[in-house]
This record gives sequence, C-alpha cells and structure tokens, in this order.
Amino acid sequence: MSAPNGNPVPSAPPSYEEALGINTNYPHPYPIPGSGQKPDGKGMNPPPHMGQPPPANNPITVQTVYVQQPVVFYDRPVQMCCPSCNQMIVTRLSYDSGALTWLSCGGLCLLGCVAGCCLIPFCIDALKDVDHTCPKCSALVGSYKRL
Repeated sequence: MSAPNGNPVPSAPPSYEEALGINTNYPHPYPIPGSGQKPDGKGMNPPPHMGQPPPANNPITVQTVYVQQPVVFYDRPVQMCCPSCNQMIVTRLSYDSGALTWLSCGGLCLLGCVAGCCLIPFCIDALKDVDHTCPKCSALVGSYKRL
C-alpha cells in the first residue's frame, strides 16, 4: 500500500520500548505471569523473606486480664470491692474539716461573725471533706475533697 503522495504507510506505530530505545533483551525485574497465573497479581507467590526463620508451630498462650474501672468518690457511700480485703462492700463515710470548712470560717470572720458564729461551718457536713473506709477491715479506700 502506498499513500497518494507516494510514501509507504507503516503498518503499526513503534512499541514503547522501540520508541524509547530500551534494550528488550534485558531480563525483566518482575516475574512474568505464566499460563496458570493471572496478570493482575492474584495467584502469584511472593518471594520468601530473607533472613527470617520460618514460622514456628508453637501454640499461642492467651492471658485474660480483668481491669477494674476506677471508682470515683463523692459525698455518698459507694459499693465497691475493697482493695485491702477483696470483699464487696458499701463504704462507710467519715467527715473531716478541709479547705472549704476553713475558708468558710475565715469568710464569716471577715463579715463580722466573730462571737462564735464563724464556727458554724465546722458543724455542717456539706462543707467538710469525706473519707471512705471499708466497714469490714477499716482500711481507707478513698477520699473526696471539697476544694
């Protein structure tokens, strides 16, 4: 076949390797899939890792760890497991004067309540810190500070 101007028309364009001048006799860096393998990579065996021992057939031991949620202490009794005697308990409360009690006393003194009225905060449990103790072993298990 020839073109109308007399030049012959090529049958197909050059391949990518021919156009770039790549040596087609050089070995391929990746294996070419055989007849039983798909070219998308499925069914191809990956090369073994060098320097790593083969996987051992040792049984895997599993250890179950139970994590107890932290107990938050307020001014109410709490049901919990005592860390000292490992018994389920409801904590016993005891009230101690803390920072809020002393600040309330000082504030009342500044307002002029110096004739004994400034001692009222020491009689009010809602202004005191709370200690939680175990009723069975009397161990201190937690505290709640007002300030």
